[in-house]
Amino acid sequence: MNKEKVVKIFKRFQANNPQPTTELVYHSEFELLVAVILSAQATDVSVNKATQLLFKIANTPQKMLNLGEEQLMSYIKSIGLYRTKAKNIIKTCHLLIEKHDGKVPHVREPLEALPGVGRKTANVILNTAFGESTIAVDTHIFRVANRIKLTNGKTPLQVETQLIKVVPKRYQKEAHHWLILHGRYVCTARKPKCPECLIQDLCEFPDKTEEKING
Repeated sequence: MNKEKVVKIFKRFQANNPQPTTELVYHSEFELLVAVILSAQATDVSVNKATQLLFKIANTPQKMLNLGEEQLMSYIKSIGLYRTKAKNIIKTCHLLIEKHDGKVPHVREPLEALPGVGRKTANVILNTAFGESTIAVDTHIFRVANRIKLTNGKTPLQVETQLIKVVPKRYQKEAHHWLILHGRYVCTARKPKCPECLIQDLCEFPDKTEEKING
């Protein structure tokens, strides 16, 4: 895709949603970290439902440790992989207290050293909590970026690297939020809602849907 099209795409995203952000509900860097760990292979809606109650009881690393793994599981059991996620969160809380004075690190390497935190999660934290221009590639972004021909990556890291190169710097901080929301609500996996799409004339997806999809 040529640079002119890319600029037009992100101009439209910006005009439509000037200040996009995560749909996860959080009130601190620690809460965001926990929510993002929980969101792996789970919907933001399911995570928010669980953390609404959890964060009233345990919204710091020490309070989470006081809660304990078994009690933590009781709050998040509606979320996929909850046993593994509970173990990772408890281990992460230990490390945050032992190595980072109970604070979420602002740097990629120590973030990725936390249990349950991979590159995608680290990118979300760096972007949403600390304002860095990182692009976290989830399944939505991987699909959308390749489908509309912004990228042609075969792995999330390839797509991330290509997006950093092609997305103009002035749009990079918000880029992954726009692409996630676009993939979640418009450019959906099975039946993309092309007639409702604000970039359908710029998109290079060859198999656009023609009929408006209801619901």
